[in-house]
This record gives sequence, C-alpha cells and structure tokens, in this order.
Amino acid sequence: MDPALSRRAFLLASGATASGVALEIALPAAPAASSIVTPSATTPMTTVRTVARPHGTGAYRRLADGPGWRRVTRTDLADAGKDRAERRTVLACFVQFTDLHITDAQNPQRYEFLRAGDLGSWRPHEALTAVGAVSLIEQINTLRYGPATRAPIGFVMTTGDNTDNNSRIEMEWFLTAMTGGRFTPNTGDPGAYEGVQDSGLGLYWQPDSGLRDVDKRAGFPHLEGFLKAAVREVSSPGLAVPWYSTIGNHDQLFGGAYSGAGGFFADLATGSRKLFDLPASEAGAVYRALRRGDPTGARFRAAWKRYRGRTRTVTADERRAPLSPHAYIAAHLDPAYTGSGPVGHGYTRDNLDSGRLDYSFRIADGVVGISLDTTDRGGDYRGSVGTRQLAWLERTLKTHADDTALIFSHHPSWAMTNLTPNPARPGEKRHSGQELLAVLRKHRNVAAWINGHSHLNRIVPHGGLWEISTASHVDYPQLARVVELADNHDGTLSLFTTLVESAAPHRTDFTDLSQSGLAALYRELSFNSPGIRSGLAGLPGDRNTELLLKKH
Repeated sequence: MDPALSRRAFLLASGATASGVALEIALPAAPAASSIVTPSATTPMTTVRTVARPHGTGAYRRLADGPGWRRVTRTDLADAGKDRAERRTVLACFVQFTDLHITDAQNPQRYEFLRAGDLGSWRPHEALTAVGAVSLIEQINTLRYGPATRAPIGFVMTTGDNTDNNSRIEMEWFLTAMTGGRFTPNTGDPGAYEGVQDSGLGLYWQPDSGLRDVDKRAGFPHLEGFLKAAVREVSSPGLAVPWYSTIGNHDQLFGGAYSGAGGFFADLATGSRKLFDLPASEAGAVYRALRRGDPTGARFRAAWKRYRGRTRTVTADERRAPLSPHAYIAAHLDPAYTGSGPVGHGYTRDNLDSGRLDYSFRIADGVVGISLDTTDRGGDYRGSVGTRQLAWLERTLKTHADDTALIFSHHPSWAMTNLTPNPARPGEKRHSGQELLAVLRKHRNVAAWINGHSHLNRIVPHGGLWEISTASHVDYPQLARVVELADNHDGTLSLFTTLVESAAPHRTDFTDLSQSGLAALYRELSFNSPGIRSGLAGLPGDRNTELLLKKH
C-alpha cells in the first residue's frame, strides 16, 4: 500500500471495510475471555500465545504482553471431519512476509509533504524499517516449525513491497537482510541524517529536538540520539531457510504509484533537491489525485515544480537510482545474495532474458507454487495483470493439473482495479482481480491465493479456493503469517494460518537504542502513528485459522 494513502481512506476505497462487515456475519463470535489461549511452555512464540497490546491511558500508549488470538476453524468451503487430526499428513509448511517496506527515509523522491493534507500519509517510524525486518527474520529462525502441525518450515515467500522507493540501495538492504550480513540504512551524507525528522518542521516528529511538533503533541517522546541510532549499521543473521520473492508496486514504481515518465522521478531520486513541505491545500490536491489514479504523477510533478523554491539542498546519491525489471531480477540472481537459496529466489535466467516477473516453483511433491507480478508498469498503486500473463497462468495450471496449486501475488483481488496500459505493451489488455479470480476458480487444483498490499488481515472464500491476505510489517500490528497445508485423507485439505510478530520485546525502553530496542520501538511507534486505522489485524477468522476445502 502506498504511504500517501491513509489506512482509512484506502480501505474504504478498496471496499475492504464493507466486505469485512459481511465476513463478520458469517464467522463465529469473538472468543470469550476464558477461551483465549494463554502462554504455556509448550506453545511456540506466535500470536496464538501472546500479542502486543496497548496498556494504560493517554494519547500515546505503551505496549506490553497481551492474550493471544485463538484459532478459528472455518468451514465455508468444506465440512470439518471429526477425526481429521489423527489421519492428516502435512504437504507444505512455509511463512509469508509481506509489505516489509524497507525504506530509505532520506530519498528526495519521497512525498512526506502529503502529510499536510492527510496525517496518515507519513509514518513517524519509517526510519526503523530495516531493524524491524531483521527482527522478523530472527523470529522465524527461532520458530523453525509450523505451530499447528509441527512440520519444519520449508521456505519463506515475500509477497511484495519488499522495498519502498524502487531504489537500488533499498534492494541491497533487503537482499542483505534476507540472506545475512551487515548494512547501513543511510544515504546521502554518511555523517548526517538529511530527512524530514531533523528539518525543524512541526509537521513531522523531531525525535532529537525539543520542538513541540505534531507527534509530540500526540504524546510521542523526545529521544535524544534516535536519528544517529536509526542510521547505524544493522546486522542480520539472514533466513535459515530458502526464500522466494514476489514483486510489489513499491518495488517497481516511484512511490509505489508513478511510472517513470520522462525520467523526472529518477532525476529527483538521485539529485540534491528535496521538497520538505507543501501548503495543506496543495498537498491535499496531490493526495486526492493519487487516490483517484495519477499513473504518471502529473499532479505531483506540477506541484513539485511550482514549489521548487521551497526545496532544500541534500547530498545527492546515485545509489538511490531506480531498478528496471531486468535489474530487479539480476539483483536476485547475484551470487552474493543466495544465502540459504535458491539461486535467484524464484527468478531464473529465463526471467532475466524475458523481463517477465512471473514464475512457478516446486514446493513439495504434489504441491506447486506460482508467483504473479500484479503491478502495472503503466503506474497507479492498484494492480492488474496482462493478457499474456493470464495465458501463461492458464498453461501453467494445466501443466500442473495433478498438483495442488498455491498462487502468490502482491495485490489482492479487491485492489486489482487499475487497467492502465503497460507502456511496454500499449496494445495489450489489462485484467482485473475479478477476471483473475475467474481463471483461478476454473482450475479445481488451486487451493489458495496468498497476497498482501492492503496492510490488512482478511481471508475470503471463493468457490473452491481461499484468498488469504496478510497485514504488513510496517503498520501495526506488524505481522507475518505461517501457512501449513495438510491432507486430511477424508476428501478435504486443511490450510492452517498463524500470525507471527517480530522477535522484538513487546515492552519498550526509551533509553535502549540498541538494534533490539529500536525494533521494539518500531512496533510501538507504529501503533501510535497519527492517522493509523484500527482493525488492520482483521476479525478472528482472518487471523489464526484452520481453513477447510475440498481436495481436487
């Protein structure tokens, strides 16, 4: 999801709120306090055991341990056999990461100034995305097994928005975090932070300053040394299991929404002029244009040029250059980033030659994974797929007709409404999420479509398959999802989904600016972020579940 879109506005625009109401009617009631799972020595560290919850009162609320979320059995697509647990065998166990948004918070191409028109357009915690991602990796390495079946975790799949600004340096940080190593989340002047958080502008949280900015008036703390710590070297162990990558709109488009029209955004990203603020009326106009759909960023570019006199000088940095699809694939194929494998993390030399970002891979005997690129290179934060992609998908599903198929993409069905032509294929038709669903429903071997983008936990039945959309790791409650597929040997399959937080402690210490302390602060700041929409954790049946479906 684009940071310029408030959570509330985006979900209303995408229809997620209305659908959530309908889903709530069909689901069991929320658990009574006595049925909520409490911590035990044998329960793995997932949200079944405990979840970070706010405590106390006041504008800024501290987080601490809270009760976990129970597992809900959903029988929308198939009945639950009485003795299925004794008969079942595990087919696959893996983890979904989505919307990590590893961010170069100092990139001149960023549009933090939209906050003047909508508070939710900028996150006060964005400088900590790198330590937050590493903390999640540490948690998965510790987890090791699926919490429902105890099957070993086989791999991790990212479902896009791995980075935030489509830049080479962010991709390097992401790949280093995933494969292991050290990196410094800082660009421009290596000895100074040059972003909005030391600008002296009250529109943004100024953590090192005594200024009573918008966020401090909402209870945010004064943290001397925060910015120095935020751009300090980060150490990642890398994932201990293989991982695969799916691309999102922020990995391909400027700001997750704009195509590279005329080179304006590329020049802006690598240049030395940054626009820190706009009048509220102008910021609101750019924000509304983005929401409606402004694929080439015409309204953004007009505002930037009109207010160029308000820009400030920052240190130019060529490492912020955008990545073409070819360069994106090549970065994944770089042997330096193989880690636990596989080479290319799903992408192959064939992808490099063709520039196509779709691929299939063998998950296990009888189970195939298919990764789809749902970002429209013509621009816009909403997704779609091209005719050639749909034809490739049909062929792939027919080839694997005897396998259970799991589909991965960035956008969910309800956010695939952008049919802007791809500049590279102007004559090719684009297709919506509903059209993609129609193809998937024709193939009875498709068990699930797993995605992200909306930063919301939501699970929807579609005929014979489940659509599983997972909340982001940048907005609270900052989650990943374990998915376990099992054959019940009674004509049904079970898909178990379990949400996972990072390894960071729930409680924060404002004096602890270590890597772990910053990761804990990352979560708490995200909870308190002004403009955040509540309810991104979803309903009980969108969180920890057993999803029944008929075996094809």
